[in-house]
Amino acid sequence: MTRPLLIIFLTIFVNLIGFGIIIPLLPFYAETFGASPIVIGLLFAVFSLCQLAAAPALGDLSDRYGRRPILIFSLLGTVVSFVMLALAHSIAMLFLARIVDGLSGGNISTARAYVADITEPKDRARAYGLIGAAFGLGFIMGPALSGLLVQVSYTAPIWAAAGLTFVAAAMAWFWLPETVHRAHAGVGNPLSYLPELLQRTPIRRVLTVDFIYWFAFSIFQTTFALFAARRFDFNASRTGYFMAAFGVLGAVIQGGFIRPIVKRTGDKAMFIAGAMCSIAGLVAAAAAHSVTLFAVSLVPLAFGMGFGHPTVSSLVSRAGRGDEQGRVQGAASAVESLGRTLGPVWGNASLQRYSEATPFYSGAAFLVLAVLFVIGHRVADD
Repeated sequence: MTRPLLIIFLTIFVNLIGFGIIIPLLPFYAETFGASPIVIGLLFAVFSLCQLAAAPALGDLSDRYGRRPILIFSLLGTVVSFVMLALAHSIAMLFLARIVDGLSGGNISTARAYVADITEPKDRARAYGLIGAAFGLGFIMGPALSGLLVQVSYTAPIWAAAGLTFVAAAMAWFWLPETVHRAHAGVGNPLSYLPELLQRTPIRRVLTVDFIYWFAFSIFQTTFALFAARRFDFNASRTGYFMAAFGVLGAVIQGGFIRPIVKRTGDKAMFIAGAMCSIAGLVAAAAAHSVTLFAVSLVPLAFGMGFGHPTVSSLVSRAGRGDEQGRVQGAASAVESLGRTLGPVWGNASLQRYSEATPFYSGAAFLVLAVLFVIGHRVADD
């Protein structure tokens, strides 16, 4: 591992610990301000919506002025948003904090472009694997720290997240060298060329699957805390520990099972198998009325997401030609952001209107739809 790659790995890892701290905490924290489930869903949604709006501009700026300053700007924007979150005295302030975080949220896309700059194409998959490992570890340690620190106060984990993200910004400032640009982060506004791509049946089908998949996943992720609180009387601490354990399970699955099985079955079959596991897990979780059964239901769900996350990305990459990967990936990022914007709104609104089980059942139903689309999809070289 080269020194720049090590530094970018550590930077993203520390940043994602901070992000992972917020996920299980935000619903409980927002409820202290009188937020309803639908308002909590909007708090999750507004981040993804602002990130979708800002990502093309941040990508173009990183092409023009360099990855390092844009990455540092994004990290410092996240620090500011966490400080605003910790000092908030109203729901409006919570929304403002999430907007600031979304508009400055070019951390991951800029980091991916940086990796492309410092690696040769033959080494890029392994380097991106390190970024994936940073994701996995961050989403294990972040919720665990949140579960521990929330016993002090609701704001203690938020201040910890701000401090960790500031450390990540300092690491990038002092140790991360600028790169010679070999890859472009900015590919323009993906919404401008999305209609053209959607005219081609294979790309339209796989982008539809991509949207449905992330829509369903965001329903689960953003209603998990409220489901567990209503069904099992979980508090923020117990929710953080549960999400950390779920992250450990997902990391073990992705690290030990994915590669050999994909080589044997292919991306399409693996995605279908993963979606079926997720459907079974969501239905079982929705029907569970004991903590033990709920925990058991998370096992097939972890397998499903461990299989689904990498294979849906692979299906997207294989739908387009080699010379149009920038546009295809930009379009995929756009539809994923739209899914992560609409999913929390639907999930939390249905929880508020009907019952805590409705989001999980509806997430399973949407994944059934994704499977039906994939069955009719012909994968290149399959």
